[in-house]
Amino acid sequence: MSRKAKDRTELEERIGHRFADKALLERALTHISALSGGVQNRVASYQRLEFLGDHVLGLVISEMLFRTFPKANEGELSRRLADLVRKDACADVARAMDLGPALKLGSSESHAGGRLRTTILADACEALVGAVFVDGGYKPAAALIERFWRERMLKPLRPLRDPKTMLQEWAQARGLSTPTYKEVARTGPHHDPQFKVAVMLPNRTPVEGIGSSKRAAEQAAAAAMLSREGVRADKLDG
Repeated sequence: MSRKAKDRTELEERIGHRFADKALLERALTHISALSGGVQNRVASYQRLEFLGDHVLGLVISEMLFRTFPKANEGELSRRLADLVRKDACADVARAMDLGPALKLGSSESHAGGRLRTTILADACEALVGAVFVDGGYKPAAALIERFWRERMLKPLRPLRDPKTMLQEWAQARGLSTPTYKEVARTGPHHDPQFKVAVMLPNRTPVEGIGSSKRAAEQAAAAAMLSREGVRADKLDG
């Protein structure tokens, strides 16, 4: 068995699904940068499966939430759903699956650290869900999602405040000026940019964050500074 085939087999074991159509698994792991023809050949990448997987994921998790939290109102269910299907959550699941090494990337994307990039990991994770759904239907797709999302679903609901808001409140409580953000770099192709943003506060070393948009990078930077200062989401006054 080739190394590539072995990697695919091990991935199938980790996710608990054996593909009848191996081409679906291959497509779910193929980034557009790995294809000749580039953007014009995007239908051979994971993007179509990602589209489907995103909606399958939302449906299955909605059902899981509906059954698990019978007393939760629509607002709470919506917040929990949004938290579980966000890009960072899907990327975390991809890391739990050890999806990065199995991805098929172009050489430039691979050398640029694409296997660790949150956007690519999240998109490939959704594509894998879509591939399982096409290959086996709702039941195996739901089983996959149950396996990797149930523990996350049972965790306490994250606070409504986002990291930028929390950092601003924390700074104000200490008489500091409002945090400022500065774009440090923008890398990656036009269709999949990566932003690096630094957050600054007086008398403190700036902290950087990376995201697929300026806003996401700002949130990442704010979260990193909160973490460095030892501020927990549920202990803002700490």
